[in-house]
Amino acid sequence: MATLALIAWGTLRGRPQDLPWTPLDLGQPVGLFTGRKLTALTEDAALCRGLLTQAGVRFTALPARRDGRCGYDDAVRLTDGGARNTALSPANLGIACPVAAALTMWEWDVLAPAARRHFDARVIRVDHYGSYSCRRLYGRAAGAWSEHSTADAIDIAGFALSDGTRISIARDWKGAGAKAAFLREVRDGACGLFATVLSPDYNAAHRDHFHLDQAARGARGWRACR
Repeated sequence: MATLALIAWGTLRGRPQDLPWTPLDLGQPVGLFTGRKLTALTEDAALCRGLLTQAGVRFTALPARRDGRCGYDDAVRLTDGGARNTALSPANLGIACPVAAALTMWEWDVLAPAARRHFDARVIRVDHYGSYSCRRLYGRAAGAWSEHSTADAIDIAGFALSDGTRISIARDWKGAGAKAAFLREVRDGACGLFATVLSPDYNAAHRDHFHLDQAARGARGWRACR
């Protein structure tokens, strides 16, 4: 009964992205299962690159890399032009393809409308602290490996808008103004696209950035949004 209800609901609303078995399309609005479909791309690099191409996103596929227990074989570098209009700073960032796909949808479906709503402006740059880093969680000597060790994560530091506004997570997260409201909105929006979203609400280690990753935890695996 529940399955039939889901089929009817998704079909009648004309929203295939709300059904778990429909193909992912980066150009569609975010649906109930978009985040899990994006995370599933960690198992299919060719499909991920094909979806970026289909969506008009320009990129360069990077050579595979191995550093002991670390490395990647699905990393891309987003390039200028095409369907994306937001720069990453520093430039020339290499990230796992599923992270690039989620960042693209985050730009289109979350960042752009939030910037219009709060500032009547566009996001022209996303500042970050990097992606690939061969290390364990929190840089510990032992324990689980970070998603950064496979380039399946990115740490976001802030944003630059077309009207000259600069928004910093470290400086602007606390408060009740437009910048704080923008940051909370884009954090919450990321939760529908990434397997893990950690913000200053999580702990002191994330006081100055959003950690966004596509940790592969299986089709029914847990997802984190803090």
